[in-house]
Amino acid sequence: MRVRVATTALGITAALLAVPACSTDTTGSEHQTSSSRMGKPTDAAREPAALSSAALESRLLDPRDLGSGYLPKPERPAQHDDVKVIGCPALSELGGDAATGGTLAFPHRAKVDFTYGGSSSEISEELYSDSVKKLSDGIGRIFDAMTGCPAYQVVSGGTPVDVTSQKLPAPTVGGDKRWSLLLTFIAGGRSTVVKQTAIRDGNLLLVVSGSPALVDRHLDKALAKATVTS
Repeated sequence: MRVRVATTALGITAALLAVPACSTDTTGSEHQTSSSRMGKPTDAAREPAALSSAALESRLLDPRDLGSGYLPKPERPAQHDDVKVIGCPALSELGGDAATGGTLAFPHRAKVDFTYGGSSSEISEELYSDSVKKLSDGIGRIFDAMTGCPAYQVVSGGTPVDVTSQKLPAPTVGGDKRWSLLLTFIAGGRSTVVKQTAIRDGNLLLVVSGSPALVDRHLDKALAKATVTS
């Protein structure tokens, strides 16, 4: 049985973000200055409204941005196989028994997937918009959990997938906060390596996942287009 391990990786992330955010990140409290305690407007109050899903859609990369050889990947039907995480309590506690596939549980979102050169190489871009604190809390918890366990197993629909994770240095392309990791999936004797990089810029979150070389090649232009203000 062929397992689409890249989709499984993104599905686990989606499942975890469906869990209510914890208040362990101090991002929000950093803005509680003495002036805010005196009743003046806080940074949170001045934060721009979240971008709509339609606005996010217009900021996604398209084949013209990527160049020749890239084709949009048709959206796959939602899968509802139970997911069980073995060997990583942090992931299990955050909700690893949810369905695979899908997107992160923020209300405003847009996503696009591409294949490259007719091969198995793929790249996925996701955009989300919410409050600064919710974005940072949510994505930070995901990356902490996934990189906190160097090796674990995911069972999706009865099929076991061995996973190893490695925290990578955060990219220096811009944004306010950045995360990056490398995941290796082994199923049925085949291995797939997926790089996943997330960048929060204000109240916008960019997540680029897929073949490491493609993520590195297009991360800059994805951030530039996602954060355009005109």
